Amino acid sequence: MVRKIVMKANPINLKRSKTVLKPDQSRVLLRPFGPEDPQRVGRIIARIMSLPEERVGSLLDEISAEFSKRHQQIHRLFLERFESVRGEHVAEEDLTEQRRLLIGSYFLAEYSLESAALFNPSIVPHTDQTGLPPGALRFILSLRATGEGHISSITFRTGVIYANHRIKVLDPAGFVTEPRQVPNAAYEKGLFARTLLELGLNGDFTHRVMNRLGESFSMQELQGGIDAELEQERQSVGVLHEDQHTAQGILLLARSNYEVQFQPEQQLSERIIFPATPSQRSGVEDARFARFQNDDGSTMYYATFTAFDGKVVVPELVETADFLSFRFISLNGPAAQNKGMAIFPRKISGLYAMLSRQDNDSIYLMFSDNVHFWNERKVLLEPSFPWELIQIGNCGSPIETDAGWLVLSHGVGPMRKYCIGAFLLDRDDPSKVVGRLREPLLQPNEDEREGYVPNVVYTCGALIHRGKLVIPYGLADHATGFATVPVDDVLNAMHP
Repeated sequence: MVRKIVMKANPINLKRSKTVLKPDQSRVLLRPFGPEDPQRVGRIIARIMSLPEERVGSLLDEISAEFSKRHQQIHRLFLERFESVRGEHVAEEDLTEQRRLLIGSYFLAEYSLESAALFNPSIVPHTDQTGLPPGALRFILSLRATGEGHISSITFRTGVIYANHRIKVLDPAGFVTEPRQVPNAAYEKGLFARTLLELGLNGDFTHRVMNRLGESFSMQELQGGIDAELEQERQSVGVLHEDQHTAQGILLLARSNYEVQFQPEQQLSERIIFPATPSQRSGVEDARFARFQNDDGSTMYYATFTAFDGKVVVPELVETADFLSFRFISLNGPAAQNKGMAIFPRKISGLYAMLSRQDNDSIYLMFSDNVHFWNERKVLLEPSFPWELIQIGNCGSPIETDAGWLVLSHGVGPMRKYCIGAFLLDRDDPSKVVGRLREPLLQPNEDEREGYVPNVVYTCGALIHRGKLVIPYGLADHATGFATVPVDDVLNAMHP
């Protein structure tokens, strides 16, 4: 039964926490560095090769002493980078390990993940709730970290909300680590073929390749199938240009669906998800994490995020059960576009449900039988109030309450001021809007309006704990604060 919305004169009792997370420029990641021109790479390596062996050792000692306290297993990273740049420039024989390490060090650079901003958080219950005092909840906070070149990555913090709603965020670890990227262990043939069809890669060459594969296949098997078809063409009529193009498209899709794996001994705050594919070249932005309950009662964490290649924004999906292994999956279909997709935390009437923004103006509602494909959408809410007349969008996944689905929204008004609002959807039929705040729930105050982008408060996901809505939110696209508000205050202030 849907709770009846009753207006009261009492104001909304929203309280800001004293906890504020600010960007930390000392959190640095080792990233590949060097020119793209192979000839210049060769000249740099030649100069390093000309150093006498005794100078190589002393120089490597200096570099190691300066940077080993800032990065774990730094020599392993030097060697891996050496192997990626050596190409035809270095012969194997008579090359000492010290010189290989030194060459690798010249083609790495530190990247400060949070040099510009740490903002747009989402919050979900932690996978581990052991060892807590009564009434406390351990949480995982994802944040958008922005560094040099305005490149955004996903970073994490953990913390506790106590019974009295005091919020404590643990200090991050001193090291940060980028995981190894690997292709998916197995691709589902039906899903992969459906995506190829969506991309227009459904010609005869694609059918021949797919016929060589089983119902599930590895990247190695896919590469083998493509190579076999190209070789068969080469021996008969010669490789057709369009088939070569199709082969590249098939492999690009496979590489866009990948997995990363962290090690259990790495603290959550050490784990960094950095852009890894062409679609993410300029950043992974505004991850909206949600703890999703499957039909069998098990849980999976999904996050929708925006991939940006410098020109085009594309919504993508990542899933994890433990925040150690992350699987990245492309979102497909005509409704999978623009920013701000946010998944409902369970199926509704047997279907996945998603909020989105298709037209830069309004909030849309979508349903699908497959979490990777979104074909139809319809307008759910349009801008109505003065503080949101430029655009509205969701601020994270809907939160289920006895009254209905509580959704935080953002609105953009005069002077490009961003505020956070809220509305309520019917639990059984979320296409029905039950109630809506006419005024912002949270807007930037005098202490929050200055930053990388002035006059902005924004969140990518909140949660409810012991009757209160806990909202982590970005401050002027620079730092992150927290606010709490009784859920009943929000519901009672809504207009039906």
